[in-house]
Amino acid sequence: MSLVLHGTKLDRVTSTPTSTYRLQVRDTFTLDDAAEVCEYLAALGVGAVYLSPVLSSVEGSAHGYDVTDPTSIDAARGGETGWRHLVEAARRAGLGVVVDIVPNHLGIDVPAQNPSWWDVLTHGPDSAFAAWYDVEWSNLPITIPILGAPEDVDLLTLDRSGVNPELRYYEHRFPVAPGTADDDADADAQAVHERQHYRLMDWRRGNSELSYRRFFAVMTLAGVRVENEAVFAATHARTEQMVREGNLVGLRVDHPDGLVDPGEYFARLREMAPGLWLVGEKILEPGEELPDWPIEGTSGYDAMTEINNLFVDPRAEAAMTALYVEHTGDERDAHTHERIGKQMCVEELFLAERARMARLVPELDAASVIDALGVLAIQFEVYRSYLPDGADLLDEALAKATEERPDLVPTLDALSPRLHDADDELAQRLQQLTGAVMAKGIEDTAFYRYARLIGLNEVGGNPGAFGSGLAGFHDAQRRRQDRLPHSMTALSTHDTKRSEDVRARLAVLPEVPDRWAEFATTFGQKTSIPNPQFGYFLAQTLVGVGLVERERLHDYAEKAMREAALDTTWTDQNEAFEAAVHAAVDAACDDPELNAAWCRLDSALQEPTWSNAISAKLVQLTMPGIPDVYQGTELLDFSLVDPDNRRPVDFQQRRDLLNQASPALEETGAAKMWVTRQALRLRKYLDFDSYVEVPVSGAAAEHLIAFDRGGAITLATRLPIGLATLGGWGDTRIDLDGVWHDQLTGRDVENMLVADLLDTYPVALLTPKTNVG
Repeated sequence: MSLVLHGTKLDRVTSTPTSTYRLQVRDTFTLDDAAEVCEYLAALGVGAVYLSPVLSSVEGSAHGYDVTDPTSIDAARGGETGWRHLVEAARRAGLGVVVDIVPNHLGIDVPAQNPSWWDVLTHGPDSAFAAWYDVEWSNLPITIPILGAPEDVDLLTLDRSGVNPELRYYEHRFPVAPGTADDDADADAQAVHERQHYRLMDWRRGNSELSYRRFFAVMTLAGVRVENEAVFAATHARTEQMVREGNLVGLRVDHPDGLVDPGEYFARLREMAPGLWLVGEKILEPGEELPDWPIEGTSGYDAMTEINNLFVDPRAEAAMTALYVEHTGDERDAHTHERIGKQMCVEELFLAERARMARLVPELDAASVIDALGVLAIQFEVYRSYLPDGADLLDEALAKATEERPDLVPTLDALSPRLHDADDELAQRLQQLTGAVMAKGIEDTAFYRYARLIGLNEVGGNPGAFGSGLAGFHDAQRRRQDRLPHSMTALSTHDTKRSEDVRARLAVLPEVPDRWAEFATTFGQKTSIPNPQFGYFLAQTLVGVGLVERERLHDYAEKAMREAALDTTWTDQNEAFEAAVHAAVDAACDDPELNAAWCRLDSALQEPTWSNAISAKLVQLTMPGIPDVYQGTELLDFSLVDPDNRRPVDFQQRRDLLNQASPALEETGAAKMWVTRQALRLRKYLDFDSYVEVPVSGAAAEHLIAFDRGGAITLATRLPIGLATLGGWGDTRIDLDGVWHDQLTGRDVENMLVADLLDTYPVALLTPKTNVG
């Protein structure tokens, strides 16, 4: 694909890495630390080191997505000196560098740390940075929901100790506009506060009265107007310098769905970086295709879903559904939970966004508009449209909204022409709203409630679809190779709810429903969580993550139950319910009968988990696309949602294990590292430029995924317990001629019986004897 923008023909990528390795850079793992692991990554076979955001962010930020100054490298992450060290180390090691950038928003949690936001609060619409932020300037003052209670406004103090006076609220600092705190004026703090371009208010009013666009429902992340060319240029200046200096091979763009026009944004980014590999964090729903943007693809959640489904037995759906209903009493399906989650989020979180949109149509009744926009957002089946693309999705949502709320038909009819107009601010804001509703209502709510098989409750996943067969996977890969051969693929990311190996373990449960039911029953009998849905969810979590540190389980349980928002929430904790959940975690660790049941199931799942984990890894590393390895996952890694998945990685352990050739399958995961190493190194020698299904015959054919990537053949086992029940591979064979070399065992093979090919590992990576050996 090529694109013409501003008279310039822009060709697609010229610097595609063979693979990437994601590093989470922070104050405890700086750019200098990242430089130190470059040599190891090169030895592992990685093509490019892929960094989390490195621009200046809120002090102490563990993730870097709350950028405060996009014009500089974060000092706590190593600063400009650390950046130079990283770039130099990567070049010496032969690695490219890919950086994650955040165009949608900036962090405003600590205004004094964000120079542009401090200036906006100081000068309001006259600020030099007023155009940066998506503030409703016609509805001043800027609302800052930070007070613990309405009466806390009386706690404000005026600090005159610095060059300029400031308002203080406990440790929080806010600027004072020039001339609003003159000595000869009535200058008590409350009076000065009333004269500012902003208003501090009770935090509980934020969801209904916020006057700036935010990231999802996070009030400390303010939306940026990168659709403005000058704002784009200013906020991308440091990134453009990286490109100009030749320090990057690629960019990963965070949350493009929050932008007014993602296609226009990517066109501008491609113009700025014509030779770079560009991927966007775009969540694709089932059947949805990536818009025709000038990028190489997504950040890999769609590929992850395809892999997850491959290793779940669809024949077990009825049994697992029956177990879920039996233990929870919940007969609602995934779609119903998603709908309920979206409705809750629309009603409780996004009133401010809908009210702002209603002010764009003053001729209509505001309450009806607010209602209609909420119903419409709930009906969207994908994150958003990209008008004029996706107008059919809008029409479908309008039809459903009309059917559900006939009382709103006059309002919906009046809104429809404007909602179809890509240049209308109303349409643009609806497109931004629907994505936020999807993310919060489904990923951050429904996925913590619906627990039929929680390994399917993943970013970009579809828990309503229970596994897939081989044919569906092969079809998806042929489409991927044809349409997006350089899209990123992923198994774990910083945003996944569970790491790849947790999901590998959970994928075994449908193969052992009776054993799972036995543990779930014991867990229910030995604990007293009032909500059986969450009890079932927590029991699966214990099985998935395994016998890990108690503190990690408590931390996760707290986050999960508050995200579910059924019995307790982040803003209104139910102490009794939370105590019951924490007691259940302790019981799993301390109660002899429950702990013994947990250990028995854990032991039974160990070997099939190893099989699933290594098989999924090899499939991801060799399927169409550019594979990313999330930090640490070259070994077995049983992590839960952030911050658990941002724990420090022991790179010395990995260096020590790196060169162990053909290690045995065991709990350190050295075999997984070996498979990773061999696959990544092979990608540097072969093009991997086609995808052909390799025919498999025999009684156990459905247990083998086999494909040819143009000189490299992947064989991987699926549904290992079912395979054992069959008595093994038997006469199952693949249709190949000649002599082949297995890159994992080092053997030359002619006999194509799968039992012989996979007698050491559940996977094989074959190349013709005349090729890499």
